[in-house]
Amino acid sequence: MPPQIQSASSTPSTASSTAASPQTSTTPVLGEDDFLKLLTQQMQYQDPMDPMSGTEFASQLAQFSSVEELTDINTELGQSISANSVLTQSINNDLAATFIGKNVQATTNSFTYSGTGTTELGYNLPSAASTVTVNISDGSGNVVKTIQSAPTGSGDQSFTWDGTNDAGNQVGSGTYTFSVQATDSTGASITASPCIYGTVSGVRFNSTGTVFVIDGTEVPLSDILEIMQE
Repeated sequence: MPPQIQSASSTPSTASSTAASPQTSTTPVLGEDDFLKLLTQQMQYQDPMDPMSGTEFASQLAQFSSVEELTDINTELGQSISANSVLTQSINNDLAATFIGKNVQATTNSFTYSGTGTTELGYNLPSAASTVTVNISDGSGNVVKTIQSAPTGSGDQSFTWDGTNDAGNQVGSGTYTFSVQATDSTGASITASPCIYGTVSGVRFNSTGTVFVIDGTEVPLSDILEIMQE
């Protein structure tokens, strides 16, 4: 008997090394296969002088069943979320096409000017202002036009730029930006949110999502503030 006891006490050291191997796997989460291997190793190398009770074994089998069920649920949820994502994107793409030809308001301070005609720009003021100054800059950041008679009322405001610079000359086509500086009667600054108005001429789908082409300017779907009534 003593040799058998000695053999039983020395064997678990080998078992612990063998049983621990599933945990050293590169798998970040213990799966059902790993759980089953651990349970099998535990049964194989249990102390013969103190074997696992039937109740304890049944409890561990129940745990294994729970792990398997949770794994299946996680897989099904992942597939469902992926399917819903594809469906949502497909619906958004279909709806986006209906925007073509619509007049919209979009939150951005960048716009494309064709070199002829006028452009409608705007901004939103949280409260009425005493003075509002708009600076329009070209693609190099140079201010080409300063408008000092912009609307001062609270809420959404719009104005039309005729495409001329401060000297009264017509500017060329290209990408322009504008900034709005507003102050109240005490001279304190009021934060103005710039926006543009235009017609959606196309829809594009890229890696960042759906974008609308508004008079030559690409605007993300999330930046569309309003679809204007015709």
